[in-house]
Amino acid sequence: MLAAVRTSDDHLTELASHLITAGGKRLRPVLAMVSGAVGGGDVAGVGDDVVSGGVACELVHLGSLYHDDVMDEAATRRGVETVNARWGNLQAILAGDFLLARASEIAASLGTEVAGLLARTIGWLCEGQIEELRHTYDVDRPRDSYLRSIHGKTASLYGTSARVGALVAGHSAPTVDALTAWGDAYGMLFQIVDDVLDLTSTDAELGKPAGHDMEEGVYTLPVLCTLDAGGDRADRLRDLLGGPLDDGARSEALELVRGGDGVADAVAVAEEYVVRAEGLCADLPAGPATDALAAAPAALLASVRPSAG
Repeated sequence: MLAAVRTSDDHLTELASHLITAGGKRLRPVLAMVSGAVGGGDVAGVGDDVVSGGVACELVHLGSLYHDDVMDEAATRRGVETVNARWGNLQAILAGDFLLARASEIAASLGTEVAGLLARTIGWLCEGQIEELRHTYDVDRPRDSYLRSIHGKTASLYGTSARVGALVAGHSAPTVDALTAWGDAYGMLFQIVDDVLDLTSTDAELGKPAGHDMEEGVYTLPVLCTLDAGGDRADRLRDLLGGPLDDGARSEALELVRGGDGVADAVAVAEEYVVRAEGLCADLPAGPATDALAAAPAALLASVRPSAG
């Protein structure tokens, strides 16, 4: 990844590598490599092209983060200053564009199908973000809007990462399609879990104020489930939301969501994606990579089940 963003301009290299050196889970390139390894041995045996495909997917993710941080006016990411906080919005936007360009260049080297897929995915990311922005501070946001948004913003790139790894590895069409569907389901699960944690974790655990999305007018599934439940709790939450929250209102809104059934209802939706992902593994060749894919969804959901209890 660092080699992919190295240029003759030391400053641009520093901008583009800023979040790479800060860390991160690297789940998208890991998924590309695990998908490439399906039906064979471990990920150490995948070819260099599969690794390159994973790098391209992760650079798309990083480019979107640079742009997200500008839109959110975020000050920190992964425990370090954001690019926009340190160097300004203009440089952050251009650095994000550069990361998307490098991802596209790498994808093109892997063939027209991979290049076209990555281009479509960047479009899906934009569509998901626009869907979210259309419903900012909307207490009547339909649940379908939330699901469409997270599919575009998050799940589409997971599905693409799995598909790229499978395509470059030369898997059969049914295996490629099953891995793509697994990535989509895992991506939906990942975002719902992330949204639950944003509301149920402490400020210290998150490294930022809990309920930040709600404060910014982004009403995620646990909030929408709480509002849909009706009753006094939903009525009070509706009164608080619809505009910016001060610290007191944010704290009260958090307690309303945490004390109701909205979190458990959101986790129940997440469980549907666990079942979907696990079921897709039955269509994959047996082996250690498939075993890992079968175990991963339930392991992820386990991180929020106590919060829903």
